[in-house]
Amino acid sequence: MKKQLLIPLALVLCFIGNAQQDPQYNLYQFNQMVINPAYAGARDGLSVIGAVRNQWTGFNGAPKTTCLSVHGPILNKNVGVGLTVVNDVMGPRNMFGIYGNFAYILKLSTKWKLSLGVNAGYNRFQFDFNKLNFKTTENTPVFLQNQTYNALDINSGFYLRTNSFFIGISATHIAANDVFNISLTNGQNVGYRLRTHTFVSIGKSFSINKNVVFAPTLLLKNTDNAGLLDINLNFFLYKKLWLGAFVRGGYGPGFLLQYYVTPKFRVAYSYDTGVNDRRRLGPSHEVMLGFDFSGSNKSKMISPRFL
Repeated sequence: MKKQLLIPLALVLCFIGNAQQDPQYNLYQFNQMVINPAYAGARDGLSVIGAVRNQWTGFNGAPKTTCLSVHGPILNKNVGVGLTVVNDVMGPRNMFGIYGNFAYILKLSTKWKLSLGVNAGYNRFQFDFNKLNFKTTENTPVFLQNQTYNALDINSGFYLRTNSFFIGISATHIAANDVFNISLTNGQNVGYRLRTHTFVSIGKSFSINKNVVFAPTLLLKNTDNAGLLDINLNFFLYKKLWLGAFVRGGYGPGFLLQYYVTPKFRVAYSYDTGVNDRRRLGPSHEVMLGFDFSGSNKSKMISPRFL
């Protein structure tokens, strides 16, 4: 590798390491386990949820995320267990992660439940530098060697809820490990480090009448380049259809919907515009399928936790 290539390589790795690390979800409201391990078992039955997100559609190298979550309660519904598998691709970086989820559910009263959760897992990071063209002063393309790194990870949180209110606080990448750190021949260091992200989610539902429930939610995020606040205004109509609009700080507005095809099978879709993003990288699409194999259908229909 020629020395003049070290500076652009350092810039690329710096961008990857400091850009949005955790996948961004619009439909987290319908599967909060993607942001909080304490949510495991909160649906009162076995739940399987799959989601696909294409961010900044049409932009080459934009993030593409696929996620599968399986969770449910055991031991008289005092413990929630689950498994989360995620694949997140952004530019030359491909991350595959698998996590085991555990939550202890405390029944504080007939209305209040408090879940304390943790998940731990393994991440594999692959960097395919063949997707990037580095040019010498003679404009000759140079393709860098691919690299693969492995890292252990741990996340935790708590989730307090009633049938009409919830609040959750969680943190990801608690250990904040270095995936890699390389010293270059020009004296520079380049690397990729998992940084701790924190999330606070709050929601409350209001019954307008027997066919309409209004359920606003807030999501506070401490993540670089992902905005600080999501404001969601959601309506649940005729116990079948969720319709919502949201605004993400520094990013822009969007809308979402979720439809119960049957009481145990639901389909969700979200679109966001990204019009307030200074990078002007384009809109995003997200699709989710959810299956519930047991549990209370009534709680699914009226809870602000989007059960």
